[in-house]
Amino acid sequence: MKKIIEIVGCCIAWLAIITQFVLMIQNRQVDIPETIIRFFSFFTILTNTLVALFFTNKITNSIKMFGKSGALTSITTFILIVGLVYQIILRSTWSPTGLQMVVDELLHTIIPLYILVYWFLFAEAKNFNIKSILPWLAYPIIYSVYIMIRGKLSGFYPYPFLNVTEIGLKQSIINILIILIISLFIMSILILIGKKIKPQL
Repeated sequence: MKKIIEIVGCCIAWLAIITQFVLMIQNRQVDIPETIIRFFSFFTILTNTLVALFFTNKITNSIKMFGKSGALTSITTFILIVGLVYQIILRSTWSPTGLQMVVDELLHTIIPLYILVYWFLFAEAKNFNIKSILPWLAYPIIYSVYIMIRGKLSGFYPYPFLNVTEIGLKQSIINILIILIISLFIMSILILIGKKIKPQL
C-alpha cells in the first residue's frame, strides 16, 4: 500500500510539473531560455520538484539526500508553505481555466495535502530530529537571495510580495522573514506531532 501511494505521488508531482512547463512554454511572453529560467524561479515549481524527487527516491532509492533524516518533514513544511501562500495571498490574483486550472490545483492544493497525509501515515522517528531539519532552512534562504539578486538584474520577480520594484526592498525582506518564521512554526508543529502524538496512534 505504501509503495502504491509513493508511485501515485511521484506520478502526480512529475505530471503537474511537466504539464506546467509545457503550458508556460506555449504561453511564453519572452524567449525560451528566459522562460525556462523564470519557470525555475518559482518556489512552487522548485518545491514540487523536491516532492517529485522525494517520491522518486522512495521508489528507486537513487537520490540519497532525500532518504536522509529530516528530509520528509522539511519537504512537507515547504510544500505546505506553497499551499498556504497560494490560498491566502495568490489565489485571488488570477483565475486560471481549463488545463491550467487543473495543474494549478495540483501544484498548490492536491500535492501539499497528499504529502501531508503521507507524512502523517509514514514519517519515521528520524524525520523528527530538529538538528537534521534545520539545515533544510538553507533552501528558502538561498532561494530568497537568488530571487532578490536576479530580480535586481532582470526586473522579474515571480511573486508580488517579493517585487522590490513595486513594494520596496524593506517590505520584500519583511515578507521573506515572515515566511521563514511561518516555516519554522510549521516545522515545530510537525516535530511536536511526530514526537508526542504520532507514536501514540
